[in-house]
Amino acid sequence: MKRRLLTPALFLALGGTAMAQSSILEGLIPPGNASTSGQIIQMLAVLTVLSIAPGLLIMVTSFTRFAIAFSLLRAGLGLQTTPANLVMISLALFMTFYVMAPVFDRAWQNGVQPLVNNQITQDVAINEITTPFREFMLRQVRDKDLRLFEDLADASFRTKPDAVVDLRILIPAFMISELRRGFEIGFLIVLPFLVIDLIVATLTMSMGMMMLPPTVLSLPFKILFFVLIDGWNILVGSLIRSYT
Repeated sequence: MKRRLLTPALFLALGGTAMAQSSILEGLIPPGNASTSGQIIQMLAVLTVLSIAPGLLIMVTSFTRFAIAFSLLRAGLGLQTTPANLVMISLALFMTFYVMAPVFDRAWQNGVQPLVNNQITQDVAINEITTPFREFMLRQVRDKDLRLFEDLADASFRTKPDAVVDLRILIPAFMISELRRGFEIGFLIVLPFLVIDLIVATLTMSMGMMMLPPTVLSLPFKILFFVLIDGWNILVGSLIRSYT
């Protein structure tokens, strides 16, 4: 009998607790509040940007040119794992921070910091943050690449006269310009090592050492040549000066 009386009372208590929790949730998130939905969307947008931050760093900075030049340098020397990928990527990354420091400083001082201090609106902050990067890319992009994406662009975001270039046009044009310059620099890096390979291959063939790979003998000479000319100093200095 007592068990039959306790069961309805237990259901009433649980129902009252659930109703109380639902009322609390309704108080926290009022129905039909557009500002709350907007804040949720903004939070999701920020998380999305943070997740693709490495890709953004590659797209709008000098990282691409540095990474390609270092990769072709290692290929020209004939070294597969030396220097290690971590060393090459870290060097390219810190050189990118060095070259892009003025751009980052302007974006922080004119856009991020005033937004954090509630001095400007989000629309103004986005414009102030992207302006330094847009100016940097416009200085480096080729007109031919820019015209290519202008011609392929849809009329809705094609650049109008006396208007700023849309980032959807500028970023891909800047990337293929950086790829082209990276391969141009890589060709100049690989060329002297190729000459050393040809000389060593000719000598080994004339001496009748047909079974000995020329790269085995040329590797020490290429490393010695690169060290004697202070190759790292010349290469890094040339890459940084290419943005001035």
